[in-house]
Amino acid sequence: MKRTAIKAAKEAGKIIMSYYSKNVNAVGKGSTYNLVTKADIASENKIISIIKSKFPGHSILTEESGEEIHKSDYCWVIDPLDGTNNFYHKFPMFCVSIALYKKGKPLIGVVYDPLKKELFYAGKNKGAFLNNKKIKVSGANKLSKSLLALGFYYERGSLMRKSLDQMKRFFYEDVHGIRRAGSAALDICYTACGRFDGYWELHLNPWDYAAGSLIVMEAGGRVTDTQGQKYSLMMKNIVASNGKIHKDMIRVLKK
Repeated sequence: MKRTAIKAAKEAGKIIMSYYSKNVNAVGKGSTYNLVTKADIASENKIISIIKSKFPGHSILTEESGEEIHKSDYCWVIDPLDGTNNFYHKFPMFCVSIALYKKGKPLIGVVYDPLKKELFYAGKNKGAFLNNKKIKVSGANKLSKSLLALGFYYERGSLMRKSLDQMKRFFYEDVHGIRRAGSAALDICYTACGRFDGYWELHLNPWDYAAGSLIVMEAGGRVTDTQGQKYSLMMKNIVASNGKIHKDMIRVLKK
């Protein structure tokens, strides 16, 4: 199953890169700011075809096509191009995200950055890896020693104001800095390998974090919602961290 996920991610990455040098049109999907391109669709089609060829009875949940439900304990959760806005504007922070869940629990997580050729992956109780090298979260144990990441929901209303207020509160905690890179899956993976110490975002969908969450947990980190409740694929608000600063992140977010 892991091999299938990795193969699908890499093949989708090739398709994405074939569009990267072109002037690709984008349309708003439910929002002016939530873009979808031909690369998203082509990537998703490739991933689904590879998975169906190996596991035709598995359920599939994807960003663009929605759900395909079968009588199976297994469900693939797919974001064919996480960071579409970045991709469209040629900002080099986007990826493919593929996860496999069994009865709602994560089994496999694969996140592939085709531009940097960085492959993050994890299996339940098998550790987390970046290009075959085992990774672990950072050792930062205070917010004042931390570099954080966040994302913003597409709509420019109350959720964005709330995120900005949260960001301000973290700066009052003397964090080293806060980055907004535009790819939830990569933000979480960067937390898994120690580039970030923690990440939070409001109003996400399962495909945004399904793979990355397993990767950061297998790297020794922690994932909850913003109230500190245990990880679930149905969460909307997420905090991923190295574990050492998690309680402090929750404390700030609860203010």
